[in-house]
Amino acid sequence: MRRSLRQLIWPLVALALLLVFNAVASPSFFHVQFVNGRLSGAAIDVLNQGAPVMLLALGMTLVIGTGGIDLSVGAVMAVAGALAAKLLHLDAPVALAIVAALGVCVAAGIWNGGLVTVASIPPIVATLIFMVAGRGIAQLITDGQIITINPGSSFTVIGRGVIGGLPVPVVIALSAALVIAAIVRLTSLGVFIEAIGGNEEASRYAGINVRWIRLSVYAIMGLLAGLAGLIDTADIAAADANNSGLYLELDAILAVVIGGTALTGGRFSLLGALVGAIIIQTLSTTILMTTFRGHSVPPEFNLVIKAIVVLMVCLLQSDELRRMVLQVRRVQG
Repeated sequence: MRRSLRQLIWPLVALALLLVFNAVASPSFFHVQFVNGRLSGAAIDVLNQGAPVMLLALGMTLVIGTGGIDLSVGAVMAVAGALAAKLLHLDAPVALAIVAALGVCVAAGIWNGGLVTVASIPPIVATLIFMVAGRGIAQLITDGQIITINPGSSFTVIGRGVIGGLPVPVVIALSAALVIAAIVRLTSLGVFIEAIGGNEEASRYAGINVRWIRLSVYAIMGLLAGLAGLIDTADIAAADANNSGLYLELDAILAVVIGGTALTGGRFSLLGALVGAIIIQTLSTTILMTTFRGHSVPPEFNLVIKAIVVLMVCLLQSDELRRMVLQVRRVQG
């Protein structure tokens, strides 16, 4: 069995266990109905609410595949939402607001990539710079205020609309996954990413333009973070520079790791990243829906439970842990 498929087994097992738990503890979790032209239910909500993290996880997979990291994606989301809302507030066309916001986000990604490739700043430091500065830029754009958007605006379709019964955010996330998968697998980009993440020096000697590839993946990351920011802003019909995308960079990194992508680079899985994002959102929804002796689980436990589950999945994926267990069994045998 290919390594990538083996790495996907445990995330799928974890997701299956979560779904089984929900089937027992909250049978309504799988109750999906067609209301007012759209599918609704807890399972659909998981996909809808998890769409931004799915988009971030896709881009983060490519970045981590090259041996990098991007801590600025939450701030990029805030910039996208703030700029789009500000332009709409100034009566700019919706199309212009969307294109301008995404363009700025791509530029932010290129900025991060430039710091990493041209200035040779470590990725964690380079992206930390925009993680701080980006949210400040978003606050400057909004003057530190929450800018509301007319709920009737066509812009809100990005976060609230429906296509074929599915929420638009889900359609956007799945479409992005298909496009990126096609680019990565049908061109040489995927091979170059794995080569650079595995051995950057050898890749350079092999004639791979390391700088261009890294700039490309950070630009893609910026574009996907911008899409996630537009979805978040359109969903609540407001731009909140302080809270939009807050801590979602951590969820994205966790989703990538759960999906089997090596943080050291050289091996990545787009499908695994999607599964990881769904696990994280399913876990959050499960905690909110679960009751114990008539009482709901306090929200304070949400992050703790999430951390424990993520840790267990990562440990189950660890080749080193499996080797240690086998050695113990041999000694006991």
